[in-house]
Amino acid sequence: MNTSLAGQSTEKSAAAPSYSTALKVLLVEDDLALRETLAYTLQKEGYRVLATLDGAAAIELARRERPDLILLDIMLPGIDGFEVCRVLRRETNTPIVMLTARTDEVDRVVGLEVGADDYVTKPFSMRELLARIKAHLRRARLTRETLPPTAPPSAQPLLQFDDLLIDRNRCEVQLKGNLLALKPKEYELLVSLAEHQGRVLSRDQLMQIVWGWGYSVDSRTVDVHIRWLRCKIEPDPDNPTRIVTVRGIGYRFEG
Repeated sequence: MNTSLAGQSTEKSAAAPSYSTALKVLLVEDDLALRETLAYTLQKEGYRVLATLDGAAAIELARRERPDLILLDIMLPGIDGFEVCRVLRRETNTPIVMLTARTDEVDRVVGLEVGADDYVTKPFSMRELLARIKAHLRRARLTRETLPPTAPPSAQPLLQFDDLLIDRNRCEVQLKGNLLALKPKEYELLVSLAEHQGRVLSRDQLMQIVWGWGYSVDSRTVDVHIRWLRCKIEPDPDNPTRIVTVRGIGYRFEG
């Protein structure tokens, strides 16, 4: 598996402020020419670039290197980009931007449903791509700075609320002992709310945590997913007692 570009320049650039402090971008692209062009451009912008051409190596690199952002092609040898995104989204909130030559709307929807934060169709403007990367990284930083602190996942692998059990190690939710079929975004939304039990999270905060920055995501997306989630965990979805609406602000998880 190829985990670097030709030469020694893939992880360090003269333009970068420091090898140890530069933000890391994991680039997953099987087109050699495009991969080298993107890596060169990102390095000039001061990013440390980690690159690979296949899905299995991408998962391994992401787990080991903990990049700040992932640029992920869909059409990859072996494991495709959709599956890579699905696997990594269960483990991290790192922004994921999918790159693809496929223009079908259904592919874009699938990408967002499995956890992608943004979707860029080839050919694309390099200036626009860089702007989106900066916006995602800025949102991720603001989320870390503004959200209330929570215990790390390893400290509380199980979250129990009466008959509702969230297993973060297995990415599963059980209600009255029955396993719930939650979509990836529904699961992430529930975990985000449960981690901040009793605290009000605004729609903007929830968008930052679960979706990140993306032109296709608005506050109504949060409301729709909350509705779907209530239908699965609330005894009476029309009169919710677990996920409470705080009018004009957002939502609060009561447990």
